[in-house]
Amino acid sequence: MSQRKALDTLAVATMLVLCVLWGLQQVAVKLALPSMGAVMQIGLRSLAAAVLVLALIVWKGERLSVRDRFFLPGIGAGVLFALEFLFVAVGLQYTTASHMSVFLYTAPIFTVLGLHWLIPGERLGRLQWAGAVAAFAGIAVAFSNGFASPSRDWAAMLAGDALGVLGGLFWAATTLLIRRSALSEAPPAITLFYQLASCGVILVAIAYAMGQGSGVTMTPTVWGSLFFQAVIVAFLSYLVWFWMLRKYLASRLSVFSFLTPLFGVAFGVLLLGDPLDPRFVAGALLVMLGVVMVNIRR
Repeated sequence: MSQRKALDTLAVATMLVLCVLWGLQQVAVKLALPSMGAVMQIGLRSLAAAVLVLALIVWKGERLSVRDRFFLPGIGAGVLFALEFLFVAVGLQYTTASHMSVFLYTAPIFTVLGLHWLIPGERLGRLQWAGAVAAFAGIAVAFSNGFASPSRDWAAMLAGDALGVLGGLFWAATTLLIRRSALSEAPPAITLFYQLASCGVILVAIAYAMGQGSGVTMTPTVWGSLFFQAVIVAFLSYLVWFWMLRKYLASRLSVFSFLTPLFGVAFGVLLLGDPLDPRFVAGALLVMLGVVMVNIRR
């Protein structure tokens, strides 16, 4: 920890760029939906990014083997990663990109709750418990408009929102597995490769089973979306994030990353015309406040 430093101008600017990129992820998937199913998109982008990460591993001379201690937990992390994005992909067919950006980022809440039960040194204090309560209250408030308007469209949106929360739950499960397994000592590129490769294989198979392998039209929007998701987000941005974690204080970076769902909501409104209900806005702000509170350490 003593070797890591507080955020400087470069770190702040880099984190802002990363948050913008991550906030655009759900919008990119949604834009390409008319021409390619969401599950197929995320499966293909994961496979493409896995190939890039594998090339980086070979170039750096790092070792991949089915016999080393990273293999089984790596596959496990990949399965959880695939479930996270399966829920995101299916959920985006029913809810807006803005809603998905907020509900997916409930993951830090589930992560700190899991750490509280699994690791003695990660017990929550009063502020963290208050943050968890605020976040779950925010989820309820954000959901409330759907319950108040029981039309078929709102019922579908509620289902999509719920899938977003499940995605956040499996994102947290992935983090906990990495933290509690040999992957905590693995080179970042190897952990990322296992996640992307397993996720890609699983989701492409599921996409074909769902019938998303037919009727695909490779439009410029689809090509652009896949390039953005695979090269810019899943490959470059994640590697930059790992580099940042090694150079700067993780607690400072984590707080900055909570801007991501705010960018996601903004892009959903500006690029996709997502509606903003006052109750959703209030709920989203409560969720974000709760996430910040549970990550504050005395």
